[in-house]
Parts: sequence; C-alpha cells; structure tokens
Amino acid sequence: MTNDSSLFSVENLRVAYPQRPGVSGWAVDGVSLALEPGEKLGLVGESGCGKSTLGRAAMRLLPDSTLVEGRVAFGGESVFEMDASRLRRFRGEAVALIFQDPMTRLDPLMTVGEHCMETLQAHRPNLNRKEAKQRAIEILDAVKIPASRWDQFPHEFSGGMRQRVAIALALLLDPKLIVADEPTTSLDVTVAAQILQELTRLCASRGTAILLISHDLAMVAEYCDRIAVMYGGKVVETGPVLDVFERPQHEYTRSLLKAALHIQADSGKGLTSEERRTEVLTTNLTNSPLLTVTNLQQHYSLESSLLDQLFSRNRQVIKAVDGVSLELERGEILGLVGESGCGKSTLSRTILRLIPPTGGKVEFQGIDITALSPDAVRKHRRQMQMVFQDPHACLNPMMTVGQSIADPLLIHKLANGEEAKKQVIQMLERVGLTPGEDFFRRYPGELSGGQQQRVSIARALITRPQLIICDEPVSMLDASVQTQVLELMLELKQEFNLTYLFITHDLWVARFFCDRIAVMNSGKIVEIGKTRDIFTNPQHPYTQQLLQAAPLLARTQ
Repeated sequence: MTNDSSLFSVENLRVAYPQRPGVSGWAVDGVSLALEPGEKLGLVGESGCGKSTLGRAAMRLLPDSTLVEGRVAFGGESVFEMDASRLRRFRGEAVALIFQDPMTRLDPLMTVGEHCMETLQAHRPNLNRKEAKQRAIEILDAVKIPASRWDQFPHEFSGGMRQRVAIALALLLDPKLIVADEPTTSLDVTVAAQILQELTRLCASRGTAILLISHDLAMVAEYCDRIAVMYGGKVVETGPVLDVFERPQHEYTRSLLKAALHIQADSGKGLTSEERRTEVLTTNLTNSPLLTVTNLQQHYSLESSLLDQLFSRNRQVIKAVDGVSLELERGEILGLVGESGCGKSTLSRTILRLIPPTGGKVEFQGIDITALSPDAVRKHRRQMQMVFQDPHACLNPMMTVGQSIADPLLIHKLANGEEAKKQVIQMLERVGLTPGEDFFRRYPGELSGGQQQRVSIARALITRPQLIICDEPVSMLDASVQTQVLELMLELKQEFNLTYLFITHDLWVARFFCDRIAVMNSGKIVEIGKTRDIFTNPQHPYTQQLLQAAPLLARTQ
C-alpha cells in the first residue's frame, strides 16, 4: 500500500485513452506504488503494458482527453490538484522525466548549450550567465558530452549522445525524483553503466529517488533496490530485486526471466552462431562477398558557418568514420558494436549512400555504389533496406501503419493496392502485430515504442531485400518480444536468404544473433572476428572493457 509519508506515491491509478476501433479497457488498471527518498524502483514489463503511460500520468503529461482516476502524491501533496504554476515547478525542480526518445525533449532548432541555459534560467533565475554555463558544462561532462559540443544542434549528435544530453537536462536542477523511461535504450554498455552509476551516486548523496522504467532485467537487477512487474496494465508482482529474481511468483515474471536468460545463453534458434557461421562459409566458398567496404571515411567540420569552414585556420574535424574496411558474406549476420557516438550509425548511412562519403569505396554485388548517380543508387535501394534505431525516423505520423509499410511496394512497383494490403497484413502478423487488419488502420502515435519498432522491421522486410542494415532494431523491446523478433529475423533470413549488418550496443543480443562481430571505437574498427572468439578471447583493450561493463543477468541468479 502507498502512504503520504512516502516521497512519491501512486494509489489505485487507472488510465484509459479515448476509444479507438478494436481497443478497449484501461491502459493502467489499479496500480499502487510508493518510493522513499533515495530509493531505486525498477518498473519492468513488455512494450504496451502501460509502463510509460504510468510515468506520464504521474506527471500529468497525458492529453486532456485521457481518463485518469486514482491519486498521485509527491511529499503528501496531490499532483492532480496542483495549479499550472505549481505543476511547472514540480515537473522541473521536484521531479524530472527522462524520455525513451530524446527528441521528445530536444528542440531541433536549439543548440545543446541553449537547451541547458533555457532550463537553468527558467528555474534558477538567481544564477548569472557564467555560473549557469559552468553548472551546465559540469553536468554535460558527467554524462560524457565534451564542452566542445556546446554550440551543436541535436541532429549533429548520434542517438546515444542525444540521450545523454536529455539525461543531463534532467540532472541540471537536482530533482528529488527522476522518472527514467528507458533512459539507456540507445546507449552502449559502457556509457549506460557510467550514467546509471552517476544516477546511483546521486541517489546516495542527495536522496534522489529513481523510478526506472525498463525492459532490461539485467540492468534493473544491477541498479535497483526493488522491482515492480507490469502486465496488461496491472502490477502483477513487486518486491526486493533479488527476491523476485530468485523466487518469481507470477507466471509472467517467470517468462520474462526465462526469455532474458535465453538470449544471454548464446543459443540462437536452430543452429548456434558458430554452426550458422560455418554454414555461411561453406555456402560462400565460391561466391564473392555481397558487400565490400574499403577505407570508408566520413568526416564532419565543427565550424558553425560556411565562412568559418572556409577561413578557419585550425578546422575542428570529427572523423565519424575513419578508414573502415570490412566484407559481408551472403547469408551472414555481422554484428557492429561500440559506444554511442563511435560512428556505427554514420557508417551504416554512408554504406547506403544516404550521406555521401568523404572518401573510400562501397561495393554491393560487385558494383561500386559510391560512383553511381543518385538515380542509379535508388534502383539498388530495394535490395538494401534499413531498420532505424528510432522508428520515428521512418514512420510518417500522418500515414497509417498500413500505408507506411505498403509505400516501398508501391514505390518499387512490386504490387498493386489490393495485393500490397494483403502482403502488409501478413507481414504485420509475422512481426507479432495481431490482428493485422487492426494495426493496418492505426497511426504510429497510437502504438507503444516497441510496437512502432516492429512496424519499422515489417517495412524494411516488405520488399524482400538481400541486405538489411539493422540499427538497434530490438533496443526498445522487452526480453520476451526481443527473442520473438530475433528468432523471426532468423526465420526470414533462412526463408529469403537475407544478409544482416546488425548494429547494437547489447553484447548479449549480438552474441545470440551474430556470426561475426566488428568492434568500433572512435570511427575505426579495432577488432573483428567470429562471435565466440570475441567473447572468449577479446584481443583489444576496448573490447575487453565493453565485455566487462555489460550487465549479465546470470550474475544475479
């Protein structure tokens, strides 16, 4: 039960969204939780179970049309009864929310420095500009954003670096409670560990409580005191982390633990990674590689204007991709791992010619696509598809899910309207969005983050490409759905002879899914080899550091 002596309490909270065809009932159904000062509570459950809705409802961030019942109190004061002025202070100074998608917090027209200064000036008007900037730079440094990036815009940062900026903005005002909604979804293990250690330190030194909303059981096990398991809008189990993990009472908790351990146990469906790799090598003894990347470079100037770029004597250049060479065999799954900002996503976009390279060569099926005209490149795009880290990057909010997935079929003239609809509904059901007819009619904004990511995967697969570049395709999914999607991708790989370049910061997912792994650091590939060799005998110090930082669920058992 909750009580008003707690720092934060939720009592019998129920939330229902405006009715949509085929959707009914409470998104959050009778949830009660309490947090004490300095306590860390992990809230876990599958995508769509109501975790994020609970976090937003507790901060009164849901649309006015949403039906909300129950009570939320902070320090004994009812949040639902606060006036606009009190609510604004409550949200910034008492409680900070870190969103799953950092772009919901960042304005694309403001620099990182402007974001920090605006937050501090709104809530700490007594600080002068110099003091405010110094405070902001200290916090940015704590989340590994150097002061040299102060004048850059969100689009100039990787997904993981944007998330670090969002975390810094939440920490600026020393809140008493942080509601962190999947705060490390887009971060590699080393940075995730650093940031969670920083949040944990805050808890101890300032009495800051954390409500950590996550699908990553290993992370919750490592950083939280208590855990609450959500399923179908209800909290089905709660208790100290070790007690729940050692003696799970509810069937759903047991299934989550089983799925997470399955991924960490290195047992891909059918064949192990090593057996699949042997099969790939045997198949391709006489074939040329599907993709060959030679000395690929992607450099950016840090100068803010064209004049600066022309006349600056000491040009600051970021070598996002710095002389990368690799080969991808037909039917292979090559994993690309490394910290956020190391150049993984930039490499994938350069390979696809979404951005022109500074130097080097990319050959796809023996053709140098870096030398082709934009029109000629577009003809190859049907064979090379991408699943983005952020589903918003490829889903138009004004188009239904069905229209978004059918679009590539119509663009490449692979099906007419009726046939496209039939294929789309089949694909929706293949990626676990059932009934397909219902999801076909919905809009991206009506789906959870995990459901949106499954739509992105369906959209990439619909043209039956030869190469799929997957940029963190399962990072937003809980363990049970991760397993389903990864095994679905393995089935589709066998069925359609697909080849995957699989970018991830989750080392256990990489070990489960990939035949070989390339480790990237500061724009270069520092180590590449068979998956088992990388895990059992890492050669490079950076690879060793990555493996050491990865949270392992089995360590808590």
